[in-house]
Amino acid sequence: MSQINSPQTGAEPPGRPVGMDAILRIEGMEVDLPPRGAGRRDMLPEESQMPRSQAGELPRYFWPVAWGLVLVVLLASFGIWGPEMEFPTTVSRTEVETDNGGTLVLEKSLREVISGAVDEAVDWLTVEISWLFDGLSSVVAYALVTIENVLKWIPWPTVVVALAVLSFAVGRWKMVGFTLFALLFVGFMDLWENTIDTIALMVVAVVISVGVGLPLGVLAARNRVADNLMRPILDGMQTMPSFVYLLPGLLFFGLGKPAGIFATLIYAVPPVIRLTNLGIRQVSAEAVEAAHAFGTTPFQLLMKVQIPMALPTIMAGINQTTMMALAMVTIASMVAAGGLGDNVLRALQKNQPGNGAIAGLAIVFLAIIIDRLTQSVAQEQQDRRSAG
Repeated sequence: MSQINSPQTGAEPPGRPVGMDAILRIEGMEVDLPPRGAGRRDMLPEESQMPRSQAGELPRYFWPVAWGLVLVVLLASFGIWGPEMEFPTTVSRTEVETDNGGTLVLEKSLREVISGAVDEAVDWLTVEISWLFDGLSSVVAYALVTIENVLKWIPWPTVVVALAVLSFAVGRWKMVGFTLFALLFVGFMDLWENTIDTIALMVVAVVISVGVGLPLGVLAARNRVADNLMRPILDGMQTMPSFVYLLPGLLFFGLGKPAGIFATLIYAVPPVIRLTNLGIRQVSAEAVEAAHAFGTTPFQLLMKVQIPMALPTIMAGINQTTMMALAMVTIASMVAAGGLGDNVLRALQKNQPGNGAIAGLAIVFLAIIIDRLTQSVAQEQQDRRSAG
């Protein structure tokens, strides 16, 4: 019997991945997986006979020694520096004589030194590589304007009916009713053009995110060094407050929609990278070995075995990236990206809760429709894989 290992730690996963049951049944394979809720690995027989302190538990004297060390540091700090001790952040001190014969002390902190170095680096980039940022800005702006013009050229009844048809394929009449109500609400609230702008921003951001994220996810799945390098970067991208992403976009592209697209790209790309990596790593080892036995090349293995079997997981990542892109393009209105976020921002600035609530509802309706449509694509891929 074989076992499937976890993609990150090499240990057995706590449960069977989504869709893997059907895949393995189709392939005629049986996989010995631990029950749901089991530990990361079974205790070896020799470990079960070891004392708890030798099997990984802290020794009994750890906490007394640790708290004793904390007490010693506390007493030493009070004795040397006293209460309300401050961090020693000053790295340089300069005395300057004033005109009246006095002396002025100028201090420079560590934060000022580091921030000054970052400012100089950004200034160098914006001057020396301005051609790159200008070119990217022109391409993104052209794509946005083209999508906006096409969507605004199509009569709104056609768009409403088309989305209603797609909604019927996803959720039958209940989803059709919600879609019609949501789109008519947006239109009668005079938010149609801003909604089109938001959709264009999101489409461009998602296309770029998927175009960047899929290759990086494949690279991380097939190269452990790349995976180890990307993991902390992705952790930082997903934990950093979303408003911080606006700063590099503003510095490199200035005010406007390209800056919003750049900030959205940083915010939305991690899910598609992570889930592409996870989906490829969860492909059964038996399927990979069978493909190798038939003499497939690495590229054929990736395109004909790993990606098709990992497609439901990859589609889930694209769905999450789409939702995060919609959330970020709304915040990007702070750098003049436009769209429905602009209505929310103006309502906040003018203290108009009514207008803010209406624009917020339009964003929610749009998010629900897009989420249901993208989820249906992922579910369809899952059903096809389960049915063989």
